[in-house]
Amino acid sequence: ILVCRYRPRGVARARETWDAWWKELGPSPALHAAAYGKRGPAIDFAEYRRRFCAEMAVDPGRFYLRALAGRLERPETITLLCSSACTDEARCHRIILRELALAMTGRGTSR
Repeated sequence: ILVCRYRPRGVARARETWDAWWKELGPSPALHAAAYGKRGPAIDFAEYRRRFCAEMAVDPGRFYLRALAGRLERPETITLLCSSACTDEARCHRIILRELALAMTGRGTSR
């Protein structure tokens, strides 16, 4: 599942490697800009996490987060994909999404 706000440039639809694009599970345009320092100094990851979690607590993020949690409860493998600009998984919203979705299933953040 592609979970970035913006569709990758230069990838023809016929060459997409993902089954679904849930841009609602990506950070809002404002949070994305704050994380990359586009309108001032970049925010730290703790602030990013706090703001991202707040975004996922309201619709439409919450709706898609519940759908992701529902898919985790089935016996299927799910890979969360992000932009190629995201080079540090430990500082990516995918790790936060995983934690939030697992918490919804009652499995916490264990692997």
